[in-house]
Order: sequence, then structure tokens, then C-alpha cells
Amino acid sequence: MSNAFVAIVGRPNVGKSTLFNKLAGRKIAIVEDSPGVTRDRNYTRAEWLNKHFTLIDTGGIEVGSEELIPSLIKKQAQMAIETAHVIMFVVDGKEGVTLGDREIAQILRKSSKPVVLVVNKVDNSKMSENFYDFYELGFGDPIEISASVGLGIGDLLDKVVENFPDDVDLEEDEYLIKVAIAGKPNAGKSSILNAILGEERVIVSPIAGTTRDSIDTYFEHGEDKFLFIDTAGIRKKKKVDDDIEKYSVLRSVAAIDRSNVVLLVIDATEGVTEQDTKVAGIAHEEGRACIIVVNKWDLVEKDTHTMNLFTKEIKNKLAFMTYAPLVFISAKTGQRLSNVLEKIKFVANQHSTRIPTGVLNEVIGEAMMLKQPPSDKGKRLKIYYVSQTGIRPPNFTVFINDRELMHFSYQRYLENRIRENFGFEGTPIRFNYNEKKNRD
Repeated sequence: MSNAFVAIVGRPNVGKSTLFNKLAGRKIAIVEDSPGVTRDRNYTRAEWLNKHFTLIDTGGIEVGSEELIPSLIKKQAQMAIETAHVIMFVVDGKEGVTLGDREIAQILRKSSKPVVLVVNKVDNSKMSENFYDFYELGFGDPIEISASVGLGIGDLLDKVVENFPDDVDLEEDEYLIKVAIAGKPNAGKSSILNAILGEERVIVSPIAGTTRDSIDTYFEHGEDKFLFIDTAGIRKKKKVDDDIEKYSVLRSVAAIDRSNVVLLVIDATEGVTEQDTKVAGIAHEEGRACIIVVNKWDLVEKDTHTMNLFTKEIKNKLAFMTYAPLVFISAKTGQRLSNVLEKIKFVANQHSTRIPTGVLNEVIGEAMMLKQPPSDKGKRLKIYYVSQTGIRPPNFTVFINDRELMHFSYQRYLENRIRENFGFEGTPIRFNYNEKKNRD
């Protein structure tokens, strides 16, 4: 059985994103009092009366507009309507029925999907003076709410779940591999996601900064389940000159924090930039598994040494992330794109690997025999034993006699020995130290 999907649609500025955030229980979509702010479909999991479903936010539909971005928003909203099992049609209770509402109603009637008419911005218990006018849209009894303060939300959700078909799975999803697609603007993040999914799930256009929200997309491949988070491009702070862009940068950082795996997308035509290094640093410090995806490889003039030279440049500029595998792809042509999903599964597994304490200490003991621990002023570092105490990322607690004797170079040596024996490709490793100075 498939999962239930609920789409929120309507014209611009009727409060769709505010309702989305209220139902999601946290601020996910950008909310700004200007038309066209929500551009792509934004996805999140929601629950009501123990019934779990996927909620889809859409950009405001401007039916008559032929401009590039509004036309793409309309296309995305139509795709959300096709995906949904139930549609929340949001209108403005203060403005009453508009020509735009009537045109959207025609689109929804053609879909033959269950539609719940939501009259928003009714901020008190009094009925909207325009209430009865909304019956002309042809969707039965309107439900009045205030998304901003939460009035009427329970009645709305009762109506929504009543309309779920019998053949949908309302149980919570099993474990998902959560993948953030991060990088600077126009590196091809959305194109990579669309190519993996095999459809235009995220708007792709030549306009830098088109993706403003972090877009959640659930995707199943065989028995594997993924949650892809296509983030707004992280720009240099001096270029973040309006509130929406500021929100987008914060959202990108938050998306990395939510993920298990980060695809760091680098534009092959530009090489590793300062901004790429910063994004990589965020992923590393947050302890996320990482794959470095070099996109637009088809646009690079090559000889027999090109890939090796590019690899050396990346390893040099991202020296703190030598554990991350590199994939050279072209989202446009599909070159090596099939490798990406397998790499994601692999590093996610590495990120979650546990090593039995006995086996781990055999490796550490052998490492100490091959290279004696450092000493200072006649006092030598003693490592009593090591235990893995966490995953995602792998955490190791090292029981020693004196923390000050553990030199960084020896820690790196131990890390390399652990990687040589157990892999951990694509994931950072964390060491914690527990001093036992009085041990015999």
C-alpha cells in the first residue's frame, strides 16, 4: 500500500505555508508577506488521530500568468494535485471569493480528488461575513480556520482523514536514509535530485537562488527508503541581502543537521571554492556522512590526468574530509548517476557501523605495538582499552592515564588504523577520552 498524501493549494498569500507549518508542528516553509515566496513543493510527515500522512505545501497558483517562475509554480502545484489523495483548497476569508479562487476551483474539479475547502484568516469564533459565498466553488461545507493562531485545525484534520482512501498505509514509515543535497547556488543540486527521481520534483531554472526552501522528497528504490532534502544554495553572507535569503541559509544548515548523509555538490567548471569548503566544514562538524559529488563533469575538457588532478585538488582543499568518497557525474547527461544511490546506501551503513569491543581492542593493541604511544618528560601515554559508544557518527571512548599525553598525530594514527581495519568510509570518527590516572 502507498502512503497518504495531502496537498495544500490556493492562490498566493492565502496562508498556505502558515497552515503547513502549523500542521507540521514546526516552522518548515518560509513565511513571508510577499507573493511567490513558496516556489517548490515542500514535504513533511504529519499525524492526526494516529494516522500518518505526507503533507505537501505548494506555491501560490497564478492561473493567468505566463512569466517563468509563476508558470513553473503552477506546474509544480498541478503535479502535487496529481500526487495527492486529498487536497486542502485554502481561500482568504477576509477577501471573499476571487476570480483566482474560481479558476483554481476549476482545476481541482478536473482532478476528481477529494477537496476540503479551507477558509483561512477567520481569527475569532465569529463566522466570516463571506462564509456563504464560498459555497459557489462547489466543494460543500467550508471549514473556517485561523492558521496563525490554530483555530479550527482539529475540525479541519478530522475532515481530511475522513477522505483518505482505504488502500493507503497510515502507519509511520520505517527507518529512512535522510540525505541533504548541499552546496552553493547553481551547482546543480536540484538537477541531481530530479535525475535520481526520474521526474521534475523540484523546479530547475537558470535563475540563481530558485530553490529557497529546503524541499523534503520521499523516495523508494527497491526495499530502500530515502528522504532527500534539496537545500537552498548556501551563499556568502555578504550576498545574503534580504530576509528570504537569510532564512534559506539557515534552512540549509538545518537541513544538514536533519540528515544522515550529505551530498556536497561541487561545480566541476569552477572547482573547489571557499564556499564549498565552508559547506563541507558544516557537514564535518555536524558529524554527517558525506559524499563529494562533482557535477557538470561533461563540461570539463579532459585528458588522462584530469580526474586525478581534480581529486588531488579536492583532497588538498578539503583535507579534513579525506574519508569522503568522490563521485564525478553529470546530472544533465546521467553520467555515473547510477553510482550515487549505491554510494548513499554504503556510507549510511558505514555511518551506523558498530565494532565489538574485543575486536576493536585487538586492533588498538596491535597499533600500539607497531607504534609506541607518545611520552612527555618521562611519562608515557597509556591506553587501557577502547569502546565504541555511539554511531552516526561512530564515537569511540578511549580510557587513558592522561589526556594531555594524547597528541593529535597519535589520535590520527589510531583513526587511520581503525579505518584500515573496519572501513568507516564516508563518515567522520569522534574520539572521547576518559582519564583513569590512578589505575595500577
